[in-house]
Amino acid sequence: MVNKKFVMITGSTSGIGFELAKLFANDGYDVAMSGSSDNIYKSAKEIEKLGVEAYPFQADASTYEGVEEFWKFVKSKDRKLDSAVLNVGVSIGGSFLENDLQEELRLIDINITGTVHMAKRVVQDMVPNKDGDILIVSSLSATLPTPYETVYGPSKAFGFMFAEALREELKDTGVNVTAMLPGATNTNFHHNAGMDNTYFGDEKNKNDKELVAQQGYEALKNKLDHVICGDEDTKKEAEKNRTTPEEVKAASHAKKAKPN
Repeated sequence: MVNKKFVMITGSTSGIGFELAKLFANDGYDVAMSGSSDNIYKSAKEIEKLGVEAYPFQADASTYEGVEEFWKFVKSKDRKLDSAVLNVGVSIGGSFLENDLQEELRLIDINITGTVHMAKRVVQDMVPNKDGDILIVSSLSATLPTPYETVYGPSKAFGFMFAEALREELKDTGVNVTAMLPGATNTNFHHNAGMDNTYFGDEKNKNDKELVAQQGYEALKNKLDHVICGDEDTKKEAEKNRTTPEEVKAASHAKKAKPN
């Protein structure tokens, strides 16, 4: 039914993106979903079990063509876009000295370039309608230096400040922008980053993805500027990071992220 609301979510095959897709679907939104593997089609079938339409699209978010093709796919549905979640993101564990340059540049293409590219399309689509919600998924890592994820943290700091700046620009347009900053979460994120042999490889040290997604979703619906997502310890860490010297935070993160 075209009178249902419509959301697009990047990086929604699994993890936080998939949990957000479930929350939107439970609220009656039809969902356009993108992912890098063909598992996105299985994920879409799960979302459709919630009584909505799900539109899956497999795309490489590290390329201009991949971002643009998903946007064209979203627009091909000829629907008013009510919400957009820019969630796609990757990390690389290990030392900057030894990590592969091309992989680090790909991280920047996904986490920064792709976010700016998709945000441009979404903003220019929503502002003429004078309505819309945009959720940009950053990370608690945006609040501190991240040794042994040396390119990832700064890429998420970009996402956080980008969201806050965009929010201010759009405050009189009817379009809301919310930044979501999850702490470490029980998804495949750190495994995919090659960080199984670190503090972050232990599931006991992670937040529940359903809780994290719920907090982000509620913040968007309440039109907050940003939200720290996770348990009370995660929220306390974010607060502490506001006053802790950078080199102290860097040393602390290094202990967690350095391979054993």
